Amino acid sequence: MAEAMEWSLSKVMRIESGEVTISQNDLRPLLTYLGIKDKARVESLVAAAKLSKQRVQWWETPQYRDLLTPAIVQLMGLEQSAKEIRYFYPMVVPGRLQTPAYTRAVLETFSGELSEETIEARVRMREKRRETFLDPDEHPDVFLVLDESVLYRQVGGAEVLREQLEHLLTLIGDRRIAVRIIPFKEQSPIPMLATYEIVSLAATEGDEDEAVLYRESDTIDEIVEDKEKIRRHREIFDRVWHGAYDEQTSAGLIKDHATALA
Repeated sequence: MAEAMEWSLSKVMRIESGEVTISQNDLRPLLTYLGIKDKARVESLVAAAKLSKQRVQWWETPQYRDLLTPAIVQLMGLEQSAKEIRYFYPMVVPGRLQTPAYTRAVLETFSGELSEETIEARVRMREKRRETFLDPDEHPDVFLVLDESVLYRQVGGAEVLREQLEHLLTLIGDRRIAVRIIPFKEQSPIPMLATYEIVSLAATEGDEDEAVLYRESDTIDEIVEDKEKIRRHREIFDRVWHGAYDEQTSAGLIKDHATALA
């Protein structure tokens, strides 16, 4: 495509990754090259390109963009259009569902690898993501798998963990999320993989074309669009989901731990 359009390879990569939007002048010849000639569809896409140029999201401003990884920037853009999100988090509560105190405690474990400025930016970023998720108008269906160890791990201390667990209970009570806990028992599946999220842009079972995988380990993260890898991770998620406590039992377990911490 870069060769056909006489663009640099880096330009194509930046457009594909969502780092930059595409201009109307670039989009029209690109659509011709791709064989998209239906007038109504062309005008719809051009209008969308124009709108994307006008709408600068908060995470695209210099105070955030230079301190966030390209994968996080792309993930936050995808979250805006998500229909379903599946969180596989065997160690901690996922970032978008964290309270500010819990977020800070998690990120301070990377103080030797991340600058204070970067940590502060990511604390603010996670709080804004949480606020966006709590918007009552529209939100994706969220399915969260946590290992039972998360309920015991006092990230930031007992009070911080209690507040975090109570926040999860509020989200469960409001039917904003569905949570299942992987129990400490022999027949339950072992959460072997690192944390990952599957963001589905269409609520269609098994449609890997409309989904992306975000995974992270330590300070390394990436967006994966390989259909086979997305399918495999979805299968693992489903297997663990069905092997975990059901939602009612899981909510009761979370409540018991929050009460004990109080």
